[in-house]
Amino acid sequence: MSNLDIIRAWKDEEYRNSLSEEQRDQLPENPAGMIELSNTDMESTDAFLRLTAFANLLELGNKAQPY
Repeated sequence: MSNLDIIRAWKDEEYRNSLSEEQRDQLPENPAGMIELSNTDMESTDAFLRLTAFANLLELGNKAQPY
């Protein structure tokens, strides 16, 4: 398998799933590795995303022009 095929398999789930089981077994581990978050990390991330979305809505509301 070429380096380009390996990188594509790492990045493209549909392509990776199209590979045979033997080909998937030959793939080296992605250098970025797996990301595992604890429940606390997930809750913090969720709260951050909600606050960011809310702030964006407020900013958009301040830019709205009255009719």
